[in-house]
Amino acid sequence: MNIQDIFSIFTLLNIFLAITVIFLERRNASSTWAWLMILYFIPVIGFILYLILGQKLRKRKLNKLLRDSQRIIEDTVEGQKLQLEQRDFAFHDPGMSAYRDMILMNLVGSYSLYTQNNSVQIYTDGNSKFDALLRDIEAAQHHIHLVYYIVRNDEIGNQLLDALVEKAKQGVEVRFLYDHIGSKGLPRKFFAKLTGVGGHAAAFFPSRIPYLNLKLNYRNHRKLVIIDGYTGYIGGFNIGDEYLGRSKYFGEWRDTHLRVKGQAVQQMQAQFLMDWNMASKGMIDLNERYFPRFKPGDGGIGMQVVASGPDSEYQQIKDAYIKMIYSAKESVSLQTPYFVPDESLMTALKIAALSGVEVKVMLPSKQDHFFVYWATHSYVSELLAGGAKCYLYEKGFLHAKTLVIDGKIASVGTANIDIRSFKLNFEMNAFMYDSTTAAELQRIFEEDLFYCEELTIEKYSKRPLMNRFKESISRLLSPIL
Repeated sequence: MNIQDIFSIFTLLNIFLAITVIFLERRNASSTWAWLMILYFIPVIGFILYLILGQKLRKRKLNKLLRDSQRIIEDTVEGQKLQLEQRDFAFHDPGMSAYRDMILMNLVGSYSLYTQNNSVQIYTDGNSKFDALLRDIEAAQHHIHLVYYIVRNDEIGNQLLDALVEKAKQGVEVRFLYDHIGSKGLPRKFFAKLTGVGGHAAAFFPSRIPYLNLKLNYRNHRKLVIIDGYTGYIGGFNIGDEYLGRSKYFGEWRDTHLRVKGQAVQQMQAQFLMDWNMASKGMIDLNERYFPRFKPGDGGIGMQVVASGPDSEYQQIKDAYIKMIYSAKESVSLQTPYFVPDESLMTALKIAALSGVEVKVMLPSKQDHFFVYWATHSYVSELLAGGAKCYLYEKGFLHAKTLVIDGKIASVGTANIDIRSFKLNFEMNAFMYDSTTAAELQRIFEEDLFYCEELTIEKYSKRPLMNRFKESISRLLSPIL
């Protein structure tokens, strides 16, 4: 067999693999083109990468867990759905009835009940967030449930672990779920102190074979804490010293996190228990021990907590973002560390801007992920051309994931504005229907503008040619990275 024959076989094999990719990715054109480019430039090896990074998630077990949890709240969901459809639902704030259709969409699409007895505290720096969290942990009586994407073996990581160990010694149930990929540098024995005193720890989608994880593309990006079923934390802060501003490279870390009290915490609790049952051998029943009763007057904020991930046919958080943007009459204020939207979300932002809505998008000026950073900048010109305003935050690193519409409704959570967050990651966001909370988040956004450089079409057009090349390549690969 000569070299020409080997080349012909190699070419035929690559064509066959390309056809296979087209068949498997037939519902996603952007992913198909990205994988075909990789196959073109890295023949055969590219297909091996596809088997690892492009593997579809088996949903049988996930759907069973989802169905089991849905049965518990099915009657309540159907009752609220009927009230919303017949316009018989009693809104504590009559002004929020304008968002009835969005509430109904979240209810039907993700079984997210609309509750109106919640209170919210906003944290924008890691020190105040972790101080509050450690106080709540110290006061815990029955259980502490945590799920974090990144956990570091550093000062704050060990401080939090020691607090959990102390509570486990007192008989409090402690369960800690961490993402295997996000916390890849965590020593195996990190949780030994906790498990040694009766606590529990589990990794989400760990590698069964050393150095080979066929589920590495699916990550639990949620950051949740539920304490005694009454208090919940949700937002952007992970567990690590850099999130307290101790990194020399990032400097000050600007994030947004919520402390929630009220019935919305039960949605966070249900999601944690499903995640735990997916990752741990010890199954937990969704029983009343973890879902205490709430008094009607516990708080006055309307809220839905929406989960999304590869276990669903829909991209619920992205859909909710789009619905919010289309509802805007005056302003859209968006903060995200990564901006790699699909066509539907980009179209919503451009239509809002072209309709006279003031659209402001705030991004970090520093990079922490090379490809995502340059892909983010590739979309800026489209926003500017459509009339949106773009800002680069320069006081440290911006990691907040917030969206505020007209100063009336808002979202804070774990999802970034990128394809990975919406399609591949397990995420969770709190959607708040409360003008006071939304106004406070809008005020914080306006304060952040003092530390930003505004991008203009003139500035953007003068960027170096090499930057444009990086943007183009990163944008092409963004659907799969």
